[in-house]
Amino acid sequence: MFAVRVHAAGGADALQYEQIADPAPDPGQALVRVEAAGVNFIDVYQRSGLYRVEYPFVPGQEGAGTVLDVASDVTVVAPRDIVAWAGPTGAYAQLATVNADRLVPVPAGITTKQAAAAMLQGMTAHYLTTATYPLRSGETCLVHAAAGGVGRLLCQIARMRGAHVIGTVGTPAKVAVAKEAGADDVMVYSAQDFETETRRLTGGAGVHVVYDSVGRGTFDASLRCLNRRGMMVLYGQSSGPVPAFDPQVLNQRGSLFLTRPSLGHHTVTREELLARAGDVLGWVADHRLRLHIGLELPLAQAAEAHRRLEARATTGKVLLIPEAA
Repeated sequence: MFAVRVHAAGGADALQYEQIADPAPDPGQALVRVEAAGVNFIDVYQRSGLYRVEYPFVPGQEGAGTVLDVASDVTVVAPRDIVAWAGPTGAYAQLATVNADRLVPVPAGITTKQAAAAMLQGMTAHYLTTATYPLRSGETCLVHAAAGGVGRLLCQIARMRGAHVIGTVGTPAKVAVAKEAGADDVMVYSAQDFETETRRLTGGAGVHVVYDSVGRGTFDASLRCLNRRGMMVLYGQSSGPVPAFDPQVLNQRGSLFLTRPSLGHHTVTREELLARAGDVLGWVADHRLRLHIGLELPLAQAAEAHRRLEARATTGKVLLIPEAA
């Protein structure tokens, strides 16, 4: 089969399209023909060395496709099942072996491209708004990168929950994208002081929660956007990691809360995984959650996908499409 592998940490050119041996499922695993793989910033962090991994490795923590084979001890999926997953690496390939208990069924009416586009980012938006800080009707949230993959879904789910959504985007062209996703107010943070504007929009009170995937470039001002006992949810770092800071700052600014959550800690059990994925895929199926696949590239062009993602030259979801194995 063909797969994309990384042999050493580096830039986008570290993604090498290679022919390697077809995998076989170990105990507890299923062999899946990958029909679409999602591209996410965590793939960039692992490729660049920001997150530690063992090399060489096949990136890609999100995919969907058809089960071809299962180990003899697997009972939760079977050959010909249409499945999706988020978490295990290896989706940048024609074939992937995945622990069967991490696979979720794709409901009728949803394509494998839609499933691959929804799993990681959709479940991330789900846990952020329902578990990390369960938004309530009438509350106000600030969503950074509101036109991005997670951001668009965050805006929609926040609106489902009755919240007022303030969004930031990187370019004027993305303002309409964020508003279409449900943001009530949108600002271009490269041209506007989002802290001042957020305070103005909230009458000086600040927001209940900030959902921040940008990191270094927005962190300090985001803390100043929170109301008393507000929560700073740092779930990414597309502009770089946040420097060390004195926790006393949280007290000085109103007994604030700070958390750095991850999807893996919110899908530990299969029951929780199926519940979150079931909500997300169900919302997609009944059109309550609208996906936007902004870019599809052949698997061999994984490096170009990373370049565009890192340059923030994408809106919505980026998918890699392998040729049929």
